[in-house]
Amino acid sequence: MGRWLTVCALSELEDPGAREFTSGEGDWPLPGFVIRHRQRVFAYANRCPHAGHRLNWRPDRFFDRDGRWLLCASHGAVFDPVDGRCVAGPCPGARLLALPVRCTEGQVEVDVEGWGW
Repeated sequence: MGRWLTVCALSELEDPGAREFTSGEGDWPLPGFVIRHRQRVFAYANRCPHAGHRLNWRPDRFFDRDGRWLLCASHGAVFDPVDGRCVAGPCPGARLLALPVRCTEGQVEVDVEGWGW
C-alpha cells in the first residue's frame, strides 16, 4: 500500500539530476532524494551509511561533476546511482537505503511509509 509523496514532476528532473525532499514534520523529518539517471528514476534516504550525515551540502547536489556517481560531501564516499552501493571511500560495499519510487501521470512519487531506519 504505502503513503506516496509527490516530489516533483518528471519533466523537472534533469538526467542526470536530483531533487531533495523531507517526509514528516516536527523534530525528526526523514530526508530523502530522488534522482534521474540514464532515463531511470531512483529514490534513497538522504543518509550516508558511513556516518549518518546527509550526502549533500548544497540543495539538490548529489552527483559528481560528470553525473556518473553520487557523492557524500562529508567524507567523500562514492555511490552507484543505480543500486546505492558504495564503490569508493570510507564505506565500500555499504548501501544507501533505497526507497520505493514510481512515476504516475508525469509525477515522481516516493513511498514514505515504513522506511525502517
